[in-house]
Amino acid sequence: MTAQRQLLRAYGDRRDDGIIQLSFTLPVPLSEKAKEAASRFCAALGLTDVKVAAAERAADEYTFFIVYARANVSIDYAAISTPELVIKKLGFDELNALIEEKIARRVVVVGACTGTDTHTVGIDAILNMKGFSGDYGLERYPWFDAHNLGSQVPNVELVRIAKEKKADAVLVSQVVTQRDVHKDNSRQFIEEATKGGLKGQVALLLGGPRVDHALALELGFDAGFGPGTKPSDVANYVVHRVLQKIGKEARGAHFEGEPS
Repeated sequence: MTAQRQLLRAYGDRRDDGIIQLSFTLPVPLSEKAKEAASRFCAALGLTDVKVAAAERAADEYTFFIVYARANVSIDYAAISTPELVIKKLGFDELNALIEEKIARRVVVVGACTGTDTHTVGIDAILNMKGFSGDYGLERYPWFDAHNLGSQVPNVELVRIAKEKKADAVLVSQVVTQRDVHKDNSRQFIEEATKGGLKGQVALLLGGPRVDHALALELGFDAGFGPGTKPSDVANYVVHRVLQKIGKEARGAHFEGEPS
């Protein structure tokens, strides 16, 4: 039996009108000619009804554009299959009570922004006590033992400290993404984690602005957390992984898309 297709088009003013908004920069100074260049650039992409909504000087000899246009394409949503984390979320007090009752020790998490990356905003949001957006960081949980190592931590050093602390989970944050440096560094971490005996024994998590669960699995991690992730998302994931490891919860009870 053939599965029913579910065709999608972009939505702008009305359903299926195909209207999209995009932004980009061209290496030319702001002018009417630059706006025409932006319009022709979009037409070359196959877009129609192009309207340059905004054009601003970005720097010397550079102009930033915001454009509205029609994309005459559709996709079959029913044909898409992608790994996804499905987390059974417990509240702050409930999760701490669960750890106390079923694990009976503090859950150890070590995290860092590794390689040459100097940005700590992501790892701080997840681990620091204050968290963000009203969601407490892991340091605030009495039944978590969270260690934030900061930025520019060599991968081999993160593995060493994780082993020393007997970590249940390791969080790798990657913010800088130019030329896919985040992928290269993440692969290097997995190599070190494998050599150090963490792979398969400790939950390895990857996070960052250009990270999703599918990419994390591809790179060898157990889970990926992208933009919008809250500390409680990570906390719940880690606790359920520990429960599965010690045989107090069936594997896959709360998650889909985990590596076999």
